[in-house]
Amino acid sequence: MSHTHRIQHHTRHHTPHHSSHPPRTGSEPVTARSPLRMRLWFSVWGLLWAAFGTTAFALTGRTGWAVACGVLLLVVAADLAWVAHRLRQGPHFQPGRDIPPYQPLDPR
Repeated sequence: MSHTHRIQHHTRHHTPHHSSHPPRTGSEPVTARSPLRMRLWFSVWGLLWAAFGTTAFALTGRTGWAVACGVLLLVVAADLAWVAHRLRQGPHFQPGRDIPPYQPLDPR
């Protein structure tokens, strides 16, 4: 038995027939979902730390670090605004659990 044939044989016989996950359609990169709520909370967390860092470094006279934290604060604030914008757009851009992340399969 050739190496390729063994791999095909192994893959074919050990693939689960009844999976709890929907079948892959090939359009996953287009229909992928972003965990926006998690990203929102990470942005809030980052915003708090960047604000704290900017303030702490400015008060201790470390201007370079204060500027770096200030720039980070601006980046995180922009990300937070973008995430909030996407969340306000609703389920078209962030589908809920009842909207499948894939196109229905063609019944052939």
